[in-house]
Amino acid sequence: MKKIALVLLSSTVIFAAAYTKADRIKDMQIMEKSMSTIATGILYNNPDIVKEGAVTLSDAIRRVKPPIEVEEEKDPMARYMNNRVTFSYKIVRNIDKKVKTILERFADGDSRAASQAHAKIMKQCIQCHYEVLDW
Repeated sequence: MKKIALVLLSSTVIFAAAYTKADRIKDMQIMEKSMSTIATGILYNNPDIVKEGAVTLSDAIRRVKPPIEVEEEKDPMARYMNNRVTFSYKIVRNIDKKVKTILERFADGDSRAASQAHAKIMKQCIQCHYEVLDW
């Protein structure tokens, strides 16, 4: 019983930790590799490769959070004006939907639609980099 309580407590501490810049960089690298894997799977017409990339991308995108300085902005007017937190979570949802679209369309044999969804994900990535990460 004590071991279970200790595991639950330690997992709570791990999940409560702040999402750092190093975490974001690691997740961005994972997402970049996943996007390449999906593109390779589409080009080789290999559903296993597409699925591997899609699952990895979906896992990584769900971990991504806006920069801590943006989330902890104290000035309500600044938060309202830049709206980066809401925008970044919206992009996360959009990318996750497009990942599902890729899997569905590719499974149906429509590699063109899967490729278009892949391109839309890339557009969302670039938009986030401009709007949230100040490229």
